[in-house]
Amino acid sequence: MAIKVGDPPLRGVRVLDLSRVLAGPFCSMTLSDLGAEVIKVEIPGTGDDTRTFPPFIGGESSYFMSVNRGKKSVTLNLKEGAAREALYRIAAKCDVFLENYRPGVTERLGIDYAALRKLNPRLIYCSISSFGQTGPYNQWPGYDIVVQGMGGLMGLTGEPGRPPVRVGMAVTDIGAGMYAVIGILAALRAREATGEGQYIDVSMLDGSVSWMTYASGNYFATGMNPPRMGSAHPSIVPYQGFETGDGKHILIACGNDRLWEMMCSAMGLQRMKGDPRFKSNELRVTNRGILIPQLEAEFLKKPRDEWMAALQGVGFPCAPVYLLDELFSDPQVIERGMLREVDHPAAGRIKQVGPVLKMSGTPCVMGDAPPTLGQHTDRVLMELAGYSGDEIRVLREKGAI
Repeated sequence: MAIKVGDPPLRGVRVLDLSRVLAGPFCSMTLSDLGAEVIKVEIPGTGDDTRTFPPFIGGESSYFMSVNRGKKSVTLNLKEGAAREALYRIAAKCDVFLENYRPGVTERLGIDYAALRKLNPRLIYCSISSFGQTGPYNQWPGYDIVVQGMGGLMGLTGEPGRPPVRVGMAVTDIGAGMYAVIGILAALRAREATGEGQYIDVSMLDGSVSWMTYASGNYFATGMNPPRMGSAHPSIVPYQGFETGDGKHILIACGNDRLWEMMCSAMGLQRMKGDPRFKSNELRVTNRGILIPQLEAEFLKKPRDEWMAALQGVGFPCAPVYLLDELFSDPQVIERGMLREVDHPAAGRIKQVGPVLKMSGTPCVMGDAPPTLGQHTDRVLMELAGYSGDEIRVLREKGAI
């Protein structure tokens, strides 16, 4: 399908999504925001695991709704041959197939890449798993906390002298979903030249390892494991969070010596500005243990927003540490369209995090509300798989849908 100016960039791309929980659904929701038609396949009666995760709005899981807007829900019991036949017929008319089963499950079900490629050589098939399709750990069960631990993130995260801490969001799931989007977009581009689809193997562990960047560079250079430093930075001082007089926290990003002098002036710290131990970033790193306690004491003298006003008034890079109530009332977040509302058939008007990408010629779209379980089963089977109403009734009687 030709894309016109004003159309979303993936209009005409159809995705068959068998993923569940977070990594895959985040990927397919992003593809939906970009304009793709996403058909989400769920287990009859129960659906995606997250449909049972509290809290609920009108009986619908807020977790599920956070990552499943813009999709059509079809229920198929893939243990039944009739359901697999329906899946084959739908897959033959799709561009992308997405799944996050444990490696080997799709082969046992007869819906692996080799099987579907025979039906649709142009199909781009993307598998997301904790450890990847190959290697000695490919059968290990894994959740985000497992991968954060093994992928280096937790080893870097936490306060000095205290146990490792999980990053607050399931970032390895979300990161894998983002890498899957990148791979799918690249494969769609390659298909334009070759006419062929391909297989994409996305590993949550690989993604976490890839984020080690300068931490791994420091390790390769010195052979020493980086310490846990809380919000501080190993090579820049001060570059961390501080508690303020009202119990809130402020982030300070003093990235060079000019900014250090600017910060000291704005805070009235002339004695520290002239202290030879703090004149350069190298010296401040060396004397971190002397400098930081002094700054901690200073920041406790005023509330967060007073410090913010003083520092922002001179153009110094700083920020508040938001909880979600402040985040979703922030004028920048609202202006950027990152808080949206949609009407849901069961939950009523619900809030959603908006699409990230802002594109001038082919803008993203805010898809329909997250689907109720099986909401689009009959429609998809009729329109894409060619089933009649009587045939759909038989499938339902067999427990296939």
